[in-house]
Amino acid sequence: MKYLFIFAVSLFPFALAQTGGEATGGSVAGDVEGLVTVQSAYSVEETLANLEAALEENGLITVAVVDHSANAANVGLELPPTRLVIFGNPNVGTPLMQAGRTVAIDLPQKMLIYEDEAGDVYAAYNDPQYLAERHALTGVDEQLAMVSNALSNLASAATGQ
Repeated sequence: MKYLFIFAVSLFPFALAQTGGEATGGSVAGDVEGLVTVQSAYSVEETLANLEAALEENGLITVAVVDHSANAANVGLELPPTRLVIFGNPNVGTPLMQAGRTVAIDLPQKMLIYEDEAGDVYAAYNDPQYLAERHALTGVDEQLAMVSNALSNLASAATGQ
């Protein structure tokens, strides 16, 4: 698992280059197609704690919290606070995967909490409608609406917005 985290950190500059961001930590808030980004009223740690509490309150399973900043530090690199929370509910995700197996690459759900170079904190997540288009999902409009609503509520709880 340790190697997976280091591998993910090593791909971070490449991923930013692909989305038009800067590997130096430039914020791409609002600039990435398919992402919903919400500015937080809190620090990364407070936003993370709020999200974890909201996940628990809603009976969602936290699969992992990836601390990209710590992983970067482990290889001698600097990265502003950046946490990826991976979570889900098999009762919701499974019907989406039944509708289109490739959506499994984007599940479980994820929420990225990060601080940009100006010190602003954001929470970002995949727009379920974007995932539906990306994976040509049909017949799951009700599930997608439920996921969209849940993600919006979780982001609001985490960020205070």
